[in-house]
Amino acid sequence: MQNKLLKLQSILEKKISKGSINYVVPDIWNAWNYDGNELRKMPSGELLVNPYRFYSSVIRQYILPKSNPKTDYSKSLSKIENKKHSKNYLGGDWVRSSVMYSTMIRTSAAWDHDRSFSLDLSNFDEMKETGTFVKMLALLPFLKKMGVDTVYMLPISRFSLKDKKGELGSPYGVASFFELDPSLKETMIGDTMTVEEEFQAFVEACHMLSMRVIIDIIPRTNAVENDLIKLHPDWFYWIKASEFKNYKVPFVEGIESTIAPLPKYMSQVYASEDVLRHIKMFQFDPKHQNETAWNQLIEESPKDFVDEIEKRFGLKIAPAFSDHINDIQPPWTDVTFFRMYMDHPIDNVGYLKNKKTPPYILFDTIKSNLYPGKVPNMELWNTLASIIPYYQNEYGIDGARIDMGHALPTELLKMIIDNAKAVDGDFAFIAEEMNTDNAPKAKANGYNIIIGNGFWMEPRIWEKKLHTFVYGAKEIALPMFACAETHDTARIAGRDGGQVLARMLTTFNMFLPNLVPFINSGQEVYETQPMNTGVDCTDKDKFNLPKEDLFYGKLALFDKYAFHYMAPKRWELADHLDGIKIIRKEWLKQLTNLDYFVPLYMNEFDTPAIGLGYFNPNTKKCLMVFANTNVYGNLSCTASIQILREQVDNRSFKGQLLYSTYEMPREFHQFNPDGSIQLQMGPGEVRIIEI
Repeated sequence: MQNKLLKLQSILEKKISKGSINYVVPDIWNAWNYDGNELRKMPSGELLVNPYRFYSSVIRQYILPKSNPKTDYSKSLSKIENKKHSKNYLGGDWVRSSVMYSTMIRTSAAWDHDRSFSLDLSNFDEMKETGTFVKMLALLPFLKKMGVDTVYMLPISRFSLKDKKGELGSPYGVASFFELDPSLKETMIGDTMTVEEEFQAFVEACHMLSMRVIIDIIPRTNAVENDLIKLHPDWFYWIKASEFKNYKVPFVEGIESTIAPLPKYMSQVYASEDVLRHIKMFQFDPKHQNETAWNQLIEESPKDFVDEIEKRFGLKIAPAFSDHINDIQPPWTDVTFFRMYMDHPIDNVGYLKNKKTPPYILFDTIKSNLYPGKVPNMELWNTLASIIPYYQNEYGIDGARIDMGHALPTELLKMIIDNAKAVDGDFAFIAEEMNTDNAPKAKANGYNIIIGNGFWMEPRIWEKKLHTFVYGAKEIALPMFACAETHDTARIAGRDGGQVLARMLTTFNMFLPNLVPFINSGQEVYETQPMNTGVDCTDKDKFNLPKEDLFYGKLALFDKYAFHYMAPKRWELADHLDGIKIIRKEWLKQLTNLDYFVPLYMNEFDTPAIGLGYFNPNTKKCLMVFANTNVYGNLSCTASIQILREQVDNRSFKGQLLYSTYEMPREFHQFNPDGSIQLQMGPGEVRIIEI
């Protein structure tokens, strides 16, 4: 296979003569010291560059020197490295040692390049200002500076713009599993490369830098306008178009809000008048109703196919909604559910007076892991189980997160995981599981890691939820994300504690037991406005930016949005992470093995401090990591480390302060006669001490 990154570099270099245009990039996109002769630093701090020379240079000067010309980087990194593992190693467990960066390419690599105070799909120089795979190459040196070794990408498949959310639509409204989002195509390359080739080049670049690539797949839902409707209208749920305006989530009286659809509630659900009203809205698919008219429509294949269905059959795809009973969320108008079974749930069909009721969306029918039918939709299952192998074979991806995988039929989930493992035995899987009680089941299903509840626990420092999360993580059956935010939550820098809290958590997360560091794109520059307000957000979070800001009131998941890469403290977190990544690398074996972990506690009652200890039985060294979770005040306390010392018989009263939020590295001598440590810590300070 031809190296797509080299092809991209060649195309860019041939166009350098066309690059004398008004094109600026934020300075953190230049973490590899680009020195093109046209480079100018603008009064804003942005860099004026020749885009063709700039992007070709990051390939030539930074990425390619770290590669081997004889290596095929289009394969997964595990296949490239071909490492031998111990007998206890579970394929994909490399993710336990990773530092993950979550990116939405469209936003992460977006910038107002022509300084027109608007983010244009095509600016004055016909350059794309939203993100592309090609522009994302310039951020890789910055990610490497922070110690990131895994790029986790939000959905990159082609999505539907029908009933879209925001200005650009949601990438989760997938229209085609096997096509890439055309908006991620770089216009400066023209038609000399396809968007598929540009993604291949990006993956190759990551592998050259020893970085892995994880993608998001969405097998439970699909866009209300998608490619599969033409072939399989019976895979979807339909309602009368005339009643669409009345479509809402049915309310069940006598049940509290947002309750899991457990069997004990089902009799009450099906007795609800509002549920009965809801079920009556559903109709059989258009092909079932009139196959002749359907075949005529297929033959004509009009451009606005879904709209034509509404005109000719009076039917619309039914929108999806939460599978929790009485969830306050409205229907998700841009997506619908797949019919995982071709009949009604076995356990609940008895509640239906008419057994020939058309397929319907309800809390049980969409929770098919709990409520299976007798007739699996095997053709659909085979399609869904082929998605990941397609991306493995075409692009060499290294892992995947399965959106709402726990709600899929157990047999289908096994097919998805087994098919991927057959292609690459070291492929990693992330479970979208927030409930830590379900970690054992996720582990049994073949997942390597769960998302967990860190995004909710970590910000709640005053309630000591961070303490509970950190000290309790060792008891969870699978590793979780050590994360203060995700693309669905409030921004950590936008919460009480602001940048001090964000800095403390982002650095501390690099050293937590049984937890994988996770940085959400924009977190590293203290972004305050969330990408989405789906989880743990308030109404005002959407308006965290100043009113005069171009992106005030916008959500990156749906709107034109560029992160504030020119923020005053844009380099601060990256500089801190750059320093501690060396410590993490040296102690990685101990950090990722609970056998070498000892929780450290303070002698004072109800202290805001948290302490973690690790020991190396070979060197007899001990590593201690402390955090002051009081982000507004200083802290004086004493840490007992006797149990840690005993693990390797370490009696030293001399140590090294390897890292501090507010101090430079130095010798450390603040020991009490009994061997405990005296700590004087500033607001939100993290300290790392080695003895």
